[in-house]
Amino acid sequence: TAEEERMEDFAKTSMLFDIYGGLLTDKKKRVMEMYHEDDMSLSEIAEELEVSRAAVYDSLRSAESLLHSYEEKLGILDDYLRRGKLAEELWACISGVGELLNKASIDCKSKDKLDKYLAEATELIDELD
Repeated sequence: TAEEERMEDFAKTSMLFDIYGGLLTDKKKRVMEMYHEDDMSLSEIAEELEVSRAAVYDSLRSAESLLHSYEEKLGILDDYLRRGKLAEELWACISGVGELLNKASIDCKSKDKLDKYLAEATELIDELD
């Protein structure tokens, strides 16, 4: 729905702000903090900063545009999300192998080696996060 899409856009912009917020001017950073982190309305921000609501809107849109531009060029968020998805897929594979190991009838030495590999793989996945 449109509401879900709006919420996803808001969440993505908040993540972009977490990553690239330090690159914004102090004024744009403050407006983004008030809107995305403090959950203030445009009118509340305008009152707090003693500017017009339109000025707040323009500053917010400009900041969001810059954040998306940084992401287009650097791709840090996309890379982070991709790594997270890969980690989830790897974890699912490891869990499946672990379940098979528990059901399989193999010698203890081989089982111990496989358990060790699974443990190492699990540690590597944790490092991805």
